[in-house]
Amino acid sequence: METHDQYNRILRDLRLSVTDRCNFRCRYCMPEEIFGKDYAFLSREHILSVEETVRITRIFTRLGARKIRITGGEPLLRKELPDMIREVSRIPGVEDVALTTNGSLLARHARTLREAGLMRVAVSLDALDDDTFLAMNGGKAKVAQVLEGIDAAAEAGLAVKVNMVVQKGVNEHALLPMVRYFRERGHILRMIEYMDVGNTNGWNWDQVVSKREMLERIHAEFPLAPADPNYEGEVASRFRFLDGQGEIGVISSVSDAFCSTCTRGRLSADGMFYTCLFATKGHDLREWLRSGATDDEIAEHITAIWEGRHDRYSLDRGKAGTGTGREAKVEMSRIGG
Repeated sequence: METHDQYNRILRDLRLSVTDRCNFRCRYCMPEEIFGKDYAFLSREHILSVEETVRITRIFTRLGARKIRITGGEPLLRKELPDMIREVSRIPGVEDVALTTNGSLLARHARTLREAGLMRVAVSLDALDDDTFLAMNGGKAKVAQVLEGIDAAAEAGLAVKVNMVVQKGVNEHALLPMVRYFRERGHILRMIEYMDVGNTNGWNWDQVVSKREMLERIHAEFPLAPADPNYEGEVASRFRFLDGQGEIGVISSVSDAFCSTCTRGRLSADGMFYTCLFATKGHDLREWLRSGATDDEIAEHITAIWEGRHDRYSLDRGKAGTGTGREAKVEMSRIGG
């Protein structure tokens, strides 16, 4: 059954965060001065168990969710991840199981995850030179470590995409080298505009390299043409190289918002359901899971939340009277982007 919100958007994609912890300290997500050694991460008893995660995913599939993406924090820090993926991939109705990771631990786990049922992986990498990459990830890993993970994922049979957050004055110089490198290796590179997710990354418009700017730079060296989306509500705008050597994508939630086709719900590791990446509040499903409520009762509760959904943050960003940008928003490290 399909569940529709106030703008007739269906619930099709569920993003499951399995931990709020990460071994990187990227400036645009978990800056070290905020997420330091004294930061209070979720305790184990507050995180959904494998069984609870599988149960809530099964309920979401009843409501129309078909594409499941495992996120974090860094999901590879969750030891039970292969078991979770194995169980989720077996749920009737699940058509796609994907993972978003920083790639630093991927080389040692890629084959196990593929055997468990993982189909696709999106690896975050923001530059090919160590100086830039280390400055952006808090000095936690060099480029070679992530490239090794990408190679291991491809060798294991996983479909691989690479995500690059482009930040003006920080790593925009790395854009074309990234395009050249992954174009030659047959992996789709997706450039992501620097977003105002959460409250700690010091975002401002001056640090945004827009979709248009990125495409103009790339097109000057590698002529591009727009490509049709693979499906309605696809996050990235697709562009193919005119010489036939692959494609790129741009995720442009700042300069060219795609709220009107958003089909994504997000569940944090502690069971909070968020209906927007930029949400200021969530809905506690962990309490429902642990209260003795039946699957039918939980499904009705989720349906009521989604049917009342009217989020369109990126379309309303900065509009007078909306309050957009003033309220405290959920941190990206809680819901995985």
